[in-house]
Amino acid sequence: MAPAAVDTPPVAPVFSKRDGHALEDLSDAIDDVNVLKDTLKKQQEAEKGLYEQSEFDQDKDKTKFRQYEDACDRVKNFYKEQHTKQTVAYNLKARNMFHSKTRAEMTVWEAMEKLNTLIDESDPDTSLSQIEHLLQSAEAIRRDGKPRWMQLTGLIHDLGKLLYFFDAQGQWDVVGDTFPVGLAFDDRIIYGSESFKDNPDYYDPIYSSKFGIYTPGCGLDNVMLSWGHDEYLYHVVKEQSTLPAEALAMIRYHSFYPWHSAGAYHELMDDHDKEMFRAVKAFNPYDLYSKSDGIPSVEELKPYYMELINEYFPTKVLKW
Repeated sequence: MAPAAVDTPPVAPVFSKRDGHALEDLSDAIDDVNVLKDTLKKQQEAEKGLYEQSEFDQDKDKTKFRQYEDACDRVKNFYKEQHTKQTVAYNLKARNMFHSKTRAEMTVWEAMEKLNTLIDESDPDTSLSQIEHLLQSAEAIRRDGKPRWMQLTGLIHDLGKLLYFFDAQGQWDVVGDTFPVGLAFDDRIIYGSESFKDNPDYYDPIYSSKFGIYTPGCGLDNVMLSWGHDEYLYHVVKEQSTLPAEALAMIRYHSFYPWHSAGAYHELMDDHDKEMFRAVKAFNPYDLYSKSDGIPSVEELKPYYMELINEYFPTKVLKW
C-alpha cells in the first residue's frame, strides 16, 4: 500500500539578530556617494566645452567635491572590507549556499513587511519605514507613466537586503557597488584597483588577467558579479516571476556602477546586454533620486501594488 501523501510544511524562517539600522545607514551613505558622483559627472560633462576653449581657469564651486570626499570617507572602511573579501572562492560558496536551501517562504508583501520589521525594530524612531522607501521608488516610476512591471520592479528592487538577516557574512556581502570577480579588477570600481591589494585574487595569474575566466562578448549572464542583495534577489525572482528580462536586469545591475555609469566591462557584453544596458540606465534615477519624495500612504497604495504582485508572481508564496 502506497504511503499517504503528506503536505510539506512551509519552511520556518530563522532570522539573525542584527543591527538593521546600521545596514540601512551604510546603504544610504553608499547612495550618497553615487548621487554626488553622478552630479559631479554631469557638471563636468556640461562644462567640458567651456574649459576646452578657455585660456584661463575660473573658480569652481568646490562644495560638491567636498561633499563627495566626505561621503567617500564614510564608506571607505566598508569598501576596504568588501574589496578584500569578495573573491571567486567566496562567490562560488555563496551561490552554492543559495541553491542548497530555502531560507524562508513568504509572499512578496510579507517579505516587505519582514524587511520593515527587521530594519526598523533597531531604531523605532526612524522617520521613514522600509515599505515607504520602496513605495517612493515605485510611485516615482508610476507617476512617469512607466510600465506596470517597472513599477513593481521599483517596489521590490531592494528586497534582497533580507539576505543580511539570513546567512550573509556581514554588511560587505549585502550592500555596496557590485563588480565582476574572476578577472582583473577595473580601476573604475570605486577606490580603484589598488583597493583590492589585500584580495588574494588580485595576485592570481588567471583572475588578475584582463579577461580572467571569461571571453570577450561572453555576455553578462555568464559573468559572476560580487554577491550581495542585488544578485540574491535576482536569483529569487528570475525563477519565480514572469517579470521581463528588462526588470531582471534592473534588479541585478542597478548597483553595478562601474558598468552602467563608468563604462567598464563593456567588452564582456553581448547584444542582449546592450539592450539591457538601456533599461538599467532608465531605472537608475528612480533608485537614486526618489528618496526625497513625499511620504506615501501604505494603506492607500497596498491594493494597487498587491494587484501588480499577483500579476507578475503567479506563485504567491516564494522560496527565499
